[in-house]
Amino acid sequence: MATGTETKRGEPNRLINETSTYLLQHAYNPVDWYPWGAEALERARAEQRPILLSVGYAACHWCHVMEHESFEDSETAMVMNAKFINIKVDREERTDIDEIYMKAVQLMTGHGGWPMTVFLTPDLKPFFAGTYFPPVDKHGMPSFKKILFGISSAWEERRDEVLESASDVTHHLKMLEIGVGAESAEVEKADRFLNMETISGAITRLISRFDAKWGGFGGAPKFPHTFSLMLAMRYSIRTKEAKSSDRIECRELVQTTLERMAMGGIHDHLAGGFARYSVDRQWLIPHFEKMLYDNALLCSTYFEAYSLTGRQYFRDVAEGILKFTSAELRTDNGAFYSSLDADSEGEEGKFYVWTPEQIKEVLGNDDGNWLCELYGVTSTGNFEHGTSALHYKKTPEELAKENNMTYDEFNAKLNPMREKLLAKRAERIRPGRDEKVLTSWNSLMISAYVDGYRVTKKSDYLDEAKTAANFIFNYLFQDGELLRTWGQGKAKLPGYLDDYSYFVQALLDLASVDEDPRWFTTAIKLTDHMLAHFWDDESGGLYYTSDTHEELIVRPKNHFDGSVPSGASVALLNLLRLEKLTGEESYRESARTILRLYGEYLVKGPSEFANSLCALDFYLHPIKEVVVVSESGQDNSEVLFPIYEQFDPDKVVLVTSTETIKQLSSPLLSGRTAENGKSTVYICEKFTCKQPIVDASELRTTLKRSE
Repeated sequence: MATGTETKRGEPNRLINETSTYLLQHAYNPVDWYPWGAEALERARAEQRPILLSVGYAACHWCHVMEHESFEDSETAMVMNAKFINIKVDREERTDIDEIYMKAVQLMTGHGGWPMTVFLTPDLKPFFAGTYFPPVDKHGMPSFKKILFGISSAWEERRDEVLESASDVTHHLKMLEIGVGAESAEVEKADRFLNMETISGAITRLISRFDAKWGGFGGAPKFPHTFSLMLAMRYSIRTKEAKSSDRIECRELVQTTLERMAMGGIHDHLAGGFARYSVDRQWLIPHFEKMLYDNALLCSTYFEAYSLTGRQYFRDVAEGILKFTSAELRTDNGAFYSSLDADSEGEEGKFYVWTPEQIKEVLGNDDGNWLCELYGVTSTGNFEHGTSALHYKKTPEELAKENNMTYDEFNAKLNPMREKLLAKRAERIRPGRDEKVLTSWNSLMISAYVDGYRVTKKSDYLDEAKTAANFIFNYLFQDGELLRTWGQGKAKLPGYLDDYSYFVQALLDLASVDEDPRWFTTAIKLTDHMLAHFWDDESGGLYYTSDTHEELIVRPKNHFDGSVPSGASVALLNLLRLEKLTGEESYRESARTILRLYGEYLVKGPSEFANSLCALDFYLHPIKEVVVVSESGQDNSEVLFPIYEQFDPDKVVLVTSTETIKQLSSPLLSGRTAENGKSTVYICEKFTCKQPIVDASELRTTLKRSE
């Protein structure tokens, strides 16, 4: 598959030795690009030249536009090379740099996005920032060359003003890092937010932003807020503590959003998987890039929704995501690449859209007309040049009924047509693929495959999860520490907080279905390493970088959920899970400290703290501690799968065997064995343990939630 670097010609610049697909895409620009590193920074200091920092990612449409318009232009490159030290950064590799300077962009301009363009002093302080700049003045924006000359002139003629401005921006950036938690320093004040009233207040705010007609939150552009949906699902089962009307609204919110997204053009109806976001309120026209992390998170969300509602469509959508990631993002050695580009042949979405004539050429007139009606493909189109993004105009259940079919019969008719169109689509020129492997995003995908195994009982999904985990062990885990990224056969960069917390989450998920003791023991070791090297000893909470990481102008903390959950929020839930599984109270105390820091922000920013609110929900409720013990290698499916048949976030599960249990240290495992050689389930809750269970029906009765 194309990576987007194949058509470049001429003499390469310094980026040619990098492993990032995004950086390699710029390796033949006439710009004298440096990767972020000592060579570039030392030259900037030695020559006292300002730094032009350009940050983007491989699947970013406007990054490609700016490259073509400006970075491939020899005149523009000549100005850049003469006036600046030019540094190109892949935001997905160097998330710390992206995090710091995106805040600077937002401070200085009031908005953000990629490509990110920031001008820095030689000591890395930002003094001017923006995003995309056009090659000529248009749309109310100055041309990029005009910006370059203006910045250069200011640096030469008004340097004192520039340095003062840079120091002021840097001061504000440092204050932002202190900000969260500063108002909640007093324990008494902070603790008053650790209750269900906080979650209820957050839910009220979420409901107020819910688009009841089309699902999701707010207007266009529309993103999948998976954490908000997960929070709403948890709230919907709180029969004793939540308002009945809000619980019903939460369930409706989840159903409508997931249904409308799956029906829309943001969903790839042929290959499975989802695009990054919708440019409209209806989820109709996507921004066509497909990201690994979005699909991992959506997969887990759809599987959870299936467990909650029993709706087969949600399970089918989730399995479609797994089919897509396995077919189009899986590496030869079992890990997962990062993304697919939005563009092919220089046009956004060209690979994915259809005309009626194209469809009828593949399916014939009768089936072609039927499918065009089904998917809203018309001669006028809903996208560019008379093309259409496939989308359901009604739910598949409604369409099945209209066609006098059951849901299964409807899919049996439709699926062969989808396969024919997919085969035809495969003949087109594909979008580029970002072929770097990130520890954090792969960890999210591992969790998604475990979710698939729990729900469907398909062992292939567990095999995929274990293979990807073993890739991380083999290539991205060195001397007890995680690395961030792998590409071109090389692993590099120290892991960030999300690499650690996401991988620990994936390991705990694997330990909940598989007896290999490495999952659980490594989760403990990495968590202890994280607390030793990422913890803020002064204010509490977790930094985004370790204490051995390269020193930047600020040491960032990652509090907010964005397109991915904050590393701290995932660590928070990991700590709570580990406390239940190990009995180590210090894990719960660390989690409590993080929750105290967030305090009233949990109510004020439910979307930004939705994953932390899910952790607070876990913190507040009695948790069932479930241990499954079998003879080594014994099939435990008869008692394992009933544990996951209903939606129940109030449990932790550890799977082990009579052999591997000897390698695990936890009071929860003391005296546990396979009764009479049968797979046995032990359940403890509120400091009381039930009799061992070997019968599946008894297990279902014991685990059944009271509504």
